[in-house]
Formats: sequence, C-alpha cells, structure tokens
Amino acid sequence: MSSFKCNFCPVCDGKGCIGQMPGMGGPMQSCNFLLNCDFWNKECESSSFAEYDGPLPQVRLGPMTGAVENVGYSDEKLFYSDLVSACCKAGVKISLGDGTPDFKLLYGIEAAHSCKTKASVFIKPYPDERIFERFEWAQDVADFCGIDIDSYNIVTMRNLVHLEKKTPAQMLSIKKFLSSKGIPFVIKGVFTKEDLELVKEVKPDVVYVSNHGGRVETEKGSTGAFLRENRGFIKNNCSEIWIDGGIRNKKHLHLAARLGASSVLLGRPFASALCSGGEQGIIALAQSLI
Repeated sequence: MSSFKCNFCPVCDGKGCIGQMPGMGGPMQSCNFLLNCDFWNKECESSSFAEYDGPLPQVRLGPMTGAVENVGYSDEKLFYSDLVSACCKAGVKISLGDGTPDFKLLYGIEAAHSCKTKASVFIKPYPDERIFERFEWAQDVADFCGIDIDSYNIVTMRNLVHLEKKTPAQMLSIKKFLSSKGIPFVIKGVFTKEDLELVKEVKPDVVYVSNHGGRVETEKGSTGAFLRENRGFIKNNCSEIWIDGGIRNKKHLHLAARLGASSVLLGRPFASALCSGGEQGIIALAQSLI
C-alpha cells in the first residue's frame, strides 16, 4: 500500500495530509478541508445537538477524478470500476465527475453502465459546446446532471481547458436542455454570496453546497457553516439541498438533515476505504452511515 497517497488516518479530518497536493490534502495548508471537518465535529459535540427525528439524508459517493495523481491508484479506469462497483454493492448512490483527459469521465460512465446503475454527473464549466457534448455522453446513466462551478477555482485546470465563469443566462440554457431530457439540474460548488445570486437567478432543481472538499482556493470557511447561515435563502430557490465536506459519521448526517440537506456526499472516506480495505472496506463504511 506504499503507493497510495492516503495516510489512512484513524479519523479523516485533514490533519494527516496537510498541503499534500497532488494527494489527499488541499491548498492553503488544507485550511478549508480542516474547517469542513471541524464544523461537524464541534456542532455534534455541543450541548445543543439533537438527533433528527425524520429521514436522514441519502448518502452518495462524491464525484472524484484524478485517481492516479491524487489517490495513488495504479490505474484510472480500474479505480472507477472498483469504486463504483463496491459502492453499488454497499447501497451507496453514485456520483461521477469529469476531468482532463476526457477518458476520466468516460471511465466513470462505463463503470456505471457495467453496474447497471444511475449516477449524478458533474461537468466542469467548459465552453457550452463541450458541456452539452458531455451531457449527451452521460444521459443514459444520469439521474441528475450539474455544473461544477467550484472547479473554476482550480487555476491550472481553468487555464488548461478554458473553464468559464458561467452567466445566469448560460446556466438557464443548460437547465432547459436537461429539463427537455427529464434530468434534474444541479449547481455544484455553491459557497459564496456571488454563487447565491446565481442560484437566485437560475433556481436549479438542486443546490449542492461544496468547496471542492477544501481542494480549491476560495473563500475561507466550512460548507456546514455556509449552509447554516444561508439555508433559508437556498431552500427558497431550489427543490433539494446537497452538501459535502467533512461529513464522516451518522451524527453528522443527523446534523445535515437539521440543516435541510436531502443528500450528503463523501469522497475521501470512500477512496480511503477502497485503498485500505477494498470492497469490504467500502461496505463497512457504508454500513456505519446508512
């Protein structure tokens, strides 16, 4: 296991991989990764915490690419095949991300096809022609599709593949296209006041609160605190709220439900569980959450 870039810490809280990029850490000395984790832990340890008495959020695999560079997996295609297959067996809903080269998204789509499962599919904010092309690739497996607006903050990728800061008009056009296919539209990466204005204009089916797992340079803060502060506004401008970033256990799911989330997404924990324990590692993690 020496090739894996995860340190397999007893608790995945951002402290064991500070600043490790490529790797499992994040920029700014993993500042937002640490803050994401810290929010859920502190809130659940407070005297005001109470379990939610309704249904808990659905657990989804977070969209991930770059398995060779960031996880240390031996092969990109094998990573998606192993991860998607194990999550399906564990009863975890699937999400797919894209990246460069294009085979990263295509491998994810292929893995979903092989498992005969649906997936939420997230595309980076390329020029519109490339976005629509990718949605066409994914439409047979997609139960949701979205634009990963927070990936615009990955400077190297933004310059490499010409990512754009999408206007409300562009997002409304994408939403209309997906609606014609019967696919709900997600804005992923909502984390700033500017993002909230976009949400107000577009009114997507799903608002996905995320700071890319603390892996992009954006405003300092945690996704949980952002949702707590803005949940009323967000709820009034979409049908569902999803969130990721530092969610690790069932108590965190109870808190996420209280904050209005219908789905939570986990990335690093499932990648780490796969690398350390294979399929059984994924199943054990899922059983602790679902």
